Amino acid sequence: MDNYFLGLDGGSTYLKAVLMKERRAIDTYVCPTGIDSSATAEKITVDLCRKNQISPHNIKYIMATGYSRKVLDIADDDISEITAHAYGVRITAPKEYRPGMVIDIGGQDSKVIYLDSNFNVKNFTMNDKCAAGTGKFMEVIAQILETTVDKIGELSLESKTPCDINSTCVVFAQSEVISLVARKFDRRDILTGMHISMAKRIIKMMKRS
Repeated sequence: MDNYFLGLDGGSTYLKAVLMKERRAIDTYVCPTGIDSSATAEKITVDLCRKNQISPHNIKYIMATGYSRKVLDIADDDISEITAHAYGVRITAPKEYRPGMVIDIGGQDSKVIYLDSNFNVKNFTMNDKCAAGTGKFMEVIAQILETTVDKIGELSLESKTPCDINSTCVVFAQSEVISLVARKFDRRDILTGMHISMAKRIIKMMKRS
């Protein structure tokens, strides 16, 4: 009988899952975390099993990571997302390339993770005091500009003259974007300005470590 394994990433905004058969990923699932992340994780597991025509009893082990990993009752164990990132780099990076840094733009926080030559976590810094520079920030701006997160990258690449977005607080940045919209600035230029603003915040985080 084939062995199946499930990985759950309980993010603050979305809960992600990957179903593996032996050592090969065969299916993925992403949905909003909701107010009960444990119930969401159970629903994802049932849906993945139904879709792949297996019983939940066929899943030998479930590992959780992410913001809500400690409350995912269906999981057998959990590890921090920082450790998960390091391990992911260890098993996926090309042999000729040894990344020393991981940048994680999460729903509610951002992290810069430094790895040693063996891909162990050497140090990390985190921005968790403000949603500016995170996935939630992108969602808020996308909503104002009447688009979705999955489209903002493509739109921003069409920008000719990026706008300046200087606010470091998501609330003030939101007001700044609304003002730009009212002044008829192209939303593609606003989106590029948003990405540049986020990049500057990440660079400042990198310099703190």
